Formats: sequence, C-alpha cells, structure tokens
Amino acid sequence: MGGESTTRTAPRSSSGGTSTGPVGSRTGQRLSGLAVALGLVLFLAGFAWAALIYRPYTVPTSSMTPTIGVGDRVLAQSVDGKEVRRGDVVVFRDSTWVDNSAVVKRVVAVGGDKVACCTNGKLTVNGKQIEEPYLPEGSLAEIKDFPTVTVPAGRLFLLGDERQGSLDSTAHLTDAARGTVASSAVSARVDAVVWPMRGMLKRPTGFETLGALSEPGPLRTIGLMIVVGGVLVLAGGAYGPVAKLLGRLGRSRRETAGAR
Repeated sequence: MGGESTTRTAPRSSSGGTSTGPVGSRTGQRLSGLAVALGLVLFLAGFAWAALIYRPYTVPTSSMTPTIGVGDRVLAQSVDGKEVRRGDVVVFRDSTWVDNSAVVKRVVAVGGDKVACCTNGKLTVNGKQIEEPYLPEGSLAEIKDFPTVTVPAGRLFLLGDERQGSLDSTAHLTDAARGTVASSAVSARVDAVVWPMRGMLKRPTGFETLGALSEPGPLRTIGLMIVVGGVLVLAGGAYGPVAKLLGRLGRSRRETAGAR
C-alpha cells in the first residue's frame, strides 16, 4: 500500500555484473584492455629492437644512384665485417678515402677474389661476368675499365652503383692496398631506403653464382610488429567510445519502436 515501494533492478550479464549490452560487456572491456596491452608491447618492442640493431644514415652523394639517391635516408643493420658478402651495400670508414667519414658503397669482391672490368661491358669476378640490374639504365658503356685486382684476405673491393662518378675502389687503385678496404672497417649493411620511402633494397642476384648472398635483416618483421601494435592500441582504445555510441543508438531505436 502507501508504505510499500518498488525497486527496479538492472539486468545482469551472464558474467555476474551489470551490463550495458553486448558491446559494453565486461568481456568486451577485458578484451579491449588486453588488445591495448599487447599492442603496446609489440609497438615498443619493435622500436626497441630496431634501435638495438639499426642505425640511420644520410647518403650525401649520388654515387649509389639509382639504388640510393643523393640525400636519401637509409637504415643499416649493424654487422661484423666478416659477415659481409658480395653484392652487399655497406657502410664503412677508411681514413685514406674521405677523412674517416662514413661511406656507402657496394661490395663486389671479397678476400681471394679476382675482380676486373670490363668484359662485354660487364664486371667480372673470378672470371664470371656479373649481371648488375641495379646500375643506371644505359650506363654499361660508361663503366670504368680497370685491370685485374686480386683482393687480399680480410679485405673488400667496393664500387658505387653510379660507376662513372663514384669515388670508389677504382679511385684508389694506386694505393698500397689496390683500392681495397679492410672488412673490419665495415660497421653496417644497408637494408632499406626509408626516406623517401623506397623500401628494402633488391637482392643482388647476379652474385649468386659466386656463393650465397646475405640474408635480409629483420626490418620487415620489426615493421610488422610496429604496425600491428599500433592497430591493436587504436582498436582497443576505440572500444569504449564505440560501445557507448552503439549503446545510445540501440536505446534510441528501442525508444522509437516503443513510441509506435
């Protein structure tokens, strides 16, 4: 009667808590939090991994065009010079070249190789003509001739992809080392051009007949981790606002239907 009152209880979800609907359930909130946490782990781990093994360099000259343009920003994986193989684009320092500044060139011959140019307009290594699709189009006639050089053990012979204007091993043939550089002078191997975004360097398949090529670094895996992590963080963070919006739309539809 007059002293009696009625109370309305909110419907409870199957998980035992008050629910705002399927979209706003506790399960959804927990999954959202898990997505954000996992996304942050992947995102930060990707950047941390990249910071540990990659270094950025800016190439100031056009000696590596069209592979790397003047002013391009590259990412190079830190490697031991002993790991370098034919065809790799590497970063090294040699005080007899340019005052110990970082130089970026392509390794065309390693210790024990005999390298010369040119036979039918092509570089030869150990008597084999090397296909070099990374050279500028129509540049074969401009490749500089040089006599056979036997690369000493523990040293490398390096050329720029733009052969005519590159100050590479051919510019130091009269030195005591015959233009070669110690493998220990190499600090990194270029994996990709990141600005402008040209992506991973193409594999130098012309050198496969002389031995195995270097395997690409983990840059693609790192990039995937960062992208997936970012998507998970955004998706998890958007769950709350989306759930509220859908809840409002659902209530509006029910109220509209009840008014009919």
